[in-house]
Amino acid sequence: MDGKESLVKNGASCCFPEPIRQLPPFQCRFDAYQLAAENCRVLFAVYPAGSDIETHTHDTENWGVVTKGEMMLTVEGVEKSYKPGDWYHVPTGAEHSARCDCDTEQIEFWFDPK
Repeated sequence: MDGKESLVKNGASCCFPEPIRQLPPFQCRFDAYQLAAENCRVLFAVYPAGSDIETHTHDTENWGVVTKGEMMLTVEGVEKSYKPGDWYHVPTGAEHSARCDCDTEQIEFWFDPK
């Protein structure tokens, strides 16, 4: 994928504007557009309905805000629902998992360790 192709799968629609959809792709457990930043990854993430991210950890401190849909996030065994406008935090090294029962998008900030 060269950044000009859509990351949208399974008929989901993406609400991010065209300049964001032109950013380089970031692919891991989910699809995203990545904005270059110093000491931080800024990701415009797209989670189609049915996305299920298994329990894992990061060496980054993660913050995010849901812009569309809903995400169920479990951090250190505590599950919480996040909807548009809700911010979440995943501390460095925290075990976490996520699922999205509907098409969901968010902006994520993965801060490098200090």
